Amino acid sequence: MALLAAGGSAVLVFTAIATGTATATAATTAATTSSSSTAASEVLTVSAAASLTGAFRELAADFRRRHPGTVVRLNLGASSSLLRQIQAGAPVDVFAAADRTSIEALRSSGHLRSQPLPLARNRLQIAVKPGNPLRLRGLADLGRAPVLALCGATAPCGRYAATALQRAGVRLERSRLSRGTDARATLLAVSRGDADAAIVYATDVRAAGRAVQGVEIAAAQNISAWYGLAIVRAGGARPIDRAFVDHATSARGQAILRRHGFAAP
Repeated sequence: MALLAAGGSAVLVFTAIATGTATATAATTAATTSSSSTAASEVLTVSAAASLTGAFRELAADFRRRHPGTVVRLNLGASSSLLRQIQAGAPVDVFAAADRTSIEALRSSGHLRSQPLPLARNRLQIAVKPGNPLRLRGLADLGRAPVLALCGATAPCGRYAATALQRAGVRLERSRLSRGTDARATLLAVSRGDADAAIVYATDVRAAGRAVQGVEIAAAQNISAWYGLAIVRAGGARPIDRAFVDHATSARGQAILRRHGFAAP
């Protein structure tokens, strides 16, 4: 990773961590630093669900302002992929997942150093092309979409979507489905014109702005996605790791999550 400083001011640096998965966001790393050298800085690596991208970039920048000299690296991707990376020995300090399953899997395998804490809640939404040309009004109308994008079957957003479709009694032909590695990649299929609709998180639709349009899913069919975070054993339980977890779950951190559309845990 290259760290740059100009005139003694902080510089935001984007680099990459090898993850072994092909995804639009899984290997994206955001690092913030002050004019002090990397060797003198505390480096904190946070693996977080792709749907937390915008919120955690802001959270990391805010954390650095309160902890000068700290470098925060964000490794973003599907929670299931990040889980496998940690179990394979990836040097991660804090893990923020979009489901309980991934967190519990790490706890069961002895990879967590702290008890998981609730972080936020999310819900699903249908993303369609601007103007909603197919006039989709809910899950029952997805049969009219020539191509529907879903997250990978093992990713939390993919499993949540399967549950919502089952609740709605909707069955779709596999030949009409497109799979994304995570929620952000799945949404891109619609904004790029590769799919006519997608089932993703409401926060992803919001983050996409005018590139897509959101269609609500009935409350009885929707899910309440639980997000949690914990310190990973490989991190060594440093005070800076605990400080980041405390910051994310504090009133200040929660306010940042609310600004990005997440609900209270």
